[in-house]
Amino acid sequence: MKIAEAQKIVDEWINSVGIRYYNELTNTAILTEEVGEVARLMARMYGEQSFKTKEAEATAPQDLADEMADVLFVLICLANQTGIDLSEALIKNLEKKTKRDRDRHANNEKLRNED
Repeated sequence: MKIAEAQKIVDEWINSVGIRYYNELTNTAILTEEVGEVARLMARMYGEQSFKTKEAEATAPQDLADEMADVLFVLICLANQTGIDLSEALIKNLEKKTKRDRDRHANNEKLRNED
């Protein structure tokens, strides 16, 4: 699925099933909450934090995928609400990063060591 398609599908879903968009501030708060849920799983699945006993049994990689999809969904909602074409924004962002970071990352000793 292309990003533009995702933006259209989310818009259609919101306007039919979801009735309407939450306001931008509410969606920003929801985005923050969803990012926190991804961070919580990452800290436990890949970091040094551990799950509670019953929680570990209930948590699987598909839970992380679902939480990441929640983040993407709300981000797309915000882009739609604010008139941002995420495809265009990502292309411009990659161009900016390429120009800014080309030498910076190549010369970063920390990136050469995989410790």
